[in-house]
Amino acid sequence: MEKLKNRLFIGFPTLLILVIFDRLTKRLAFNNLNLTNHVVELIPGVLELRYLENEGAAFGMLQNRFFFFYLFTFVFITAFLFLYIRMPEDKRFVPLNLLLIFFVAGAFGNFIDRVRYHYVIDFIYFKLINFPIFNVADIYVTVSCFILIVLVLFYYKDDDLNKIKDSLKR
Repeated sequence: MEKLKNRLFIGFPTLLILVIFDRLTKRLAFNNLNLTNHVVELIPGVLELRYLENEGAAFGMLQNRFFFFYLFTFVFITAFLFLYIRMPEDKRFVPLNLLLIFFVAGAFGNFIDRVRYHYVIDFIYFKLINFPIFNVADIYVTVSCFILIVLVLFYYKDDDLNKIKDSLKR
């Protein structure tokens, strides 16, 4: 139980810092890009800052499905927090704990936008590959999912995954 308290003592402030950083970047984008409809080229022809109000999910899918987003986000945040609390207290699972924190921070950051504005503020655009405009919370979620796949494929063994399954049953 003491290790769980330590994990929460580290996890909650980390989560809070990540959400605050996401909120700050979105506020800066709103104040500096939205009002002037301004595009900032960070790397000409490659990377831009460009304001977008996204009423959908990733890549603009599922436009205006507010109830779906609220329910989906609530279920995922609850499941990931449950997994975080139940995660085995072995140091081997620290990377997985960090990924869960980043994922929840990203989901929660975009959830705040959806509740407040009914859209998500996006502002980072990779012009070179014409990638959809995204935000810091999207980076948290996407990078966490990618690293999770790498960890499951190359780092965690069957015994580790069984330990996680067993910890969820207690």
